[in-house]
Amino acid sequence: MLRESSLPEAYEGPVRVPEQARGEHTHGEPAAPGPRTVRRHSVRGQVLEALRTALVGGELRPGEVYSAPALGERFGVSATPVREAMQRLAVEGAVEVVPNRGFRVTERTPRELAELAEVRALIEVPVMLRLARTVPAARWAELRPLAEATAAAAARGDRAHYAEADRAFHRAVLSLAGNEQLLAVADDLHRRSQWPLISAPTLRHGVLVADAAEHTALLDALVAQDLTVVQTLVREHFTGSES
Repeated sequence: MLRESSLPEAYEGPVRVPEQARGEHTHGEPAAPGPRTVRRHSVRGQVLEALRTALVGGELRPGEVYSAPALGERFGVSATPVREAMQRLAVEGAVEVVPNRGFRVTERTPRELAELAEVRALIEVPVMLRLARTVPAARWAELRPLAEATAAAAARGDRAHYAEADRAFHRAVLSLAGNEQLLAVADDLHRRSQWPLISAPTLRHGVLVADAAEHTALLDALVAQDLTVVQTLVREHFTGSES
């Protein structure tokens, strides 16, 4: 339970989100997400991470409105940290504010997803090509475990863990450029492209598996300094996947 009164600000232990809310939901409001174990440095951070996981996992449904008090009851905290976390998600484009009601989960159109993919490619392709020319093979080998983590999550069909592993892989690759501003912009675009789910579960699992395989193929191309393959893989990775 995410208890503000019992958790110090620097608490780092695992917290179990309760399965059922104790309070009543807003009339007509869909059920809040299921139990989660989260680990953050503050109550607000724990709530934010739990909400992100629920969004990526499809437990908070696109188009539905959720109120901060109801979600606060769900997590065993006041509405304040939930409202603050939701405001952060609104900045990230995951939800939008509905006055006097709460927050509606954003529905991405195919055009919006295509635009995000285009911008990500415009930013990351040149960086990847530069890194392919300058980074030694040994550094790319260090990223193999991150690529394997995405493959393992994809094989399980675990969308939430795949999203985390996918962002970790891309951040690790781009971090080799040594540009913190680039990392911040690229990570924001990456996260925005992950909400919400838009395809059927069976298709989604296949897309995740194929997407994860591209990480390994990209590392192989980077090691070989095959610029043509690097460029093709990065572009297809963005335009051909939903992650």
